[in-house]
Amino acid sequence: MEQPQSNSKALAAKSLIVPAATVFISSFCIMVLELVAARLIARHLGASLYTWTAVIGVVLVGISLGNYVGGRIADWFQAGKALAALFAISSATCVLIIILNNLAGQWIWLWNLSWPTRVFTHVLLVFMLPSTLLGTISPVVAKMALDRGLPTGRTVGAIYAWGAIGSIAGTFAAGYWLIGAMGTVAIVWIIGGILLLMAILYCARIWIFCIPAVVFLSAMTLAMAPMPWCRNAGAALALREPPDPTIIYRDETPYCYVSVKRLSKDPDKREFVQDKLTHSKIVMNDINDLQYSYTEIYAAITHALSADKERLSAMLIGGGGYVFPRYIEETWPGSSIEVVEIDPGVTKAAMQAFGLKRETTIKTITMDARNYIDQLLQRRRQTGNKQPYDFIYGDAFNDYSVPYQLLTKEFNDKISQILADDGAYMLTLIDIYDLAKYLGAVVNTLKQTFPHVFVITEARVPKWARNTFVVVAAKRELDIEDIISKYEASSDLWCLGESDFDYLIDKTRGVVLTDDYAPVENLLAPVVRQSAKGFLAHRYIKEAQKLAKQGLLKETVAFYQKAAKAKPQLTTIAYSETGFIHFQQADYPAAIEAFNKAIEYNEQAQLGHNLARVNFELGTALQNLERDEEAADHFKKAAELFRELAQKFPDTAQFQFKLGRALVKTLDFDAAIEAFKKAVEIAPDNLDNYIELAKALELQQRYDEGIEMLQKAIDYMKSKGRSDNDTPLRTLLEVFEFKKWKRTKEQRQ
Repeated sequence: MEQPQSNSKALAAKSLIVPAATVFISSFCIMVLELVAARLIARHLGASLYTWTAVIGVVLVGISLGNYVGGRIADWFQAGKALAALFAISSATCVLIIILNNLAGQWIWLWNLSWPTRVFTHVLLVFMLPSTLLGTISPVVAKMALDRGLPTGRTVGAIYAWGAIGSIAGTFAAGYWLIGAMGTVAIVWIIGGILLLMAILYCARIWIFCIPAVVFLSAMTLAMAPMPWCRNAGAALALREPPDPTIIYRDETPYCYVSVKRLSKDPDKREFVQDKLTHSKIVMNDINDLQYSYTEIYAAITHALSADKERLSAMLIGGGGYVFPRYIEETWPGSSIEVVEIDPGVTKAAMQAFGLKRETTIKTITMDARNYIDQLLQRRRQTGNKQPYDFIYGDAFNDYSVPYQLLTKEFNDKISQILADDGAYMLTLIDIYDLAKYLGAVVNTLKQTFPHVFVITEARVPKWARNTFVVVAAKRELDIEDIISKYEASSDLWCLGESDFDYLIDKTRGVVLTDDYAPVENLLAPVVRQSAKGFLAHRYIKEAQKLAKQGLLKETVAFYQKAAKAKPQLTTIAYSETGFIHFQQADYPAAIEAFNKAIEYNEQAQLGHNLARVNFELGTALQNLERDEEAADHFKKAAELFRELAQKFPDTAQFQFKLGRALVKTLDFDAAIEAFKKAVEIAPDNLDNYIELAKALELQQRYDEGIEMLQKAIDYMKSKGRSDNDTPLRTLLEVFEFKKWKRTKEQRQ
């Protein structure tokens, strides 16, 4: 009697193998896609509380809806055929994930939505359908198992258990291995291939899937293959992101998407991007050119407090592009510099494309800063070594992803234990002064640990706009205003006073961030919403630039106006670009009106944008309308602004060139000639520099000097193998020789 029962159990176990394996695989795939979802959209939307909430919510809704629909499908259709169809369609939706994610990042209408709605809609469009389809599989599999006559309770329990095991396996596989090993896009294609294989296994007539399999493999080739024709075709079909020739390095790390972009070749200026946010900028081979005001503030305070020190002991929380650690290494050789950077991919990118040398003396600790400091304090207690840090810099915060554990009172207390009595703890935050709930909470929290807290930011940024703040905490009194005033920064700086501190703390109603209560995402919500408007504005500007290249100038102007409406800080740029378009069309009255508005808004908002070109073109437009007196004022202003830029960037030829052109308009020919000579010296391969120098010399009838310069230029081009391009120089040389001969003849007569 026991043998038949034993056989029936064995048969039941065998009958459950296929359903259990099926639901395991489908659950595995859906959890992998859920983790991949947040990483995929981070390139467009960043990684924040909003993105994770949207991803988890949409996937759960999709699974729930799929479970309901799957139950109906299980009642209406034969299980094997239904599963073949569901797996095949699910495979197709994986391709759709890639296409829709690339397209949704470019759709301007999405950027018009409020930020939470924008994020939710993007996730909904991309991931709702695959989540729903994969959710239909479990009920169909359960029905298939029950149709085999297996016990109801045991069977349903086993199906749910194997589904849960598949979800767990997918979560750990994606989080700990797959994303770091192959990147999100490759994972989506692999999941699509697995689902297509499942469809083939469940189909009685496998030949039906020959065409879908060929289409899938072809699409995968266009999306993943490195050949140029595959890149172009894949981008055209939205199977790849649009090509960006400025990107010189990219990688997908376990923590984020990292890329390095070249912004200009002369000088070689680059930016370091994590997900969609720029973290650092650098001029290669010039580490002393600190591109951001917050690093200039770091430098000012570091110099002031270390005047009597040849070497420093510094810790930097967050590596970014390693710009400031390298600055310390260069300025204070032999210093002890530790960078606590949790993401090894960031360090790798900095070494390969951002100037960090492999033989650097900077020590990188690859772990969470909170854990490292805990270990450091424990080690110090054991060894008795309490050598403090002179400076600690917190550069791991932005407005989309905030490691709250590095902002709490408990963490500040630990920082205080390892900081020297004459040192400083500096951290960079992003907020809006008029709202300032986040900044106020951080300041109030630091005040619970440090007796002296200061805040510095750029003075030119309006109080209603998103801004970067440097918060300085110290154990002794510092004359911050005096320190900042003695340091030459690229922009005017503002040190907040006592009344500002009272305002900040009042904004947060005295909130203190602790390990138990640190709602940083909620405090930053208004900033994120304003940032979204900025992204929309930049999308408008990109669209305007695209339309301008197509010659659709009326539409271009309309998009620049939309950009100004979405982000008032861009009003100056929008009006100036509009003015340039009208100028190209020789519509000088409209150009003058637009240029004047650009200048007016710049003065009202004190944004400090470079208006040198605006003043130059405005002067030219006024000159064309014979309004010479007004034109002269703007040419003079343009010359002043270009001179400031030329002094600030003495090795950049374009500013010397533009300064020379402006000085010619002011009739200061001697100074113009000197500016053009400097442009030639910096960029001897640029023909325009020689031509403008020759024209300036011609205006003063300095023919001998012009002939000598042009002959040297022709010889130089010949030595560089560019004789085919020196025709303009030879033509000018003939003109100069003729005019010299003519003047000599007239003098003899």
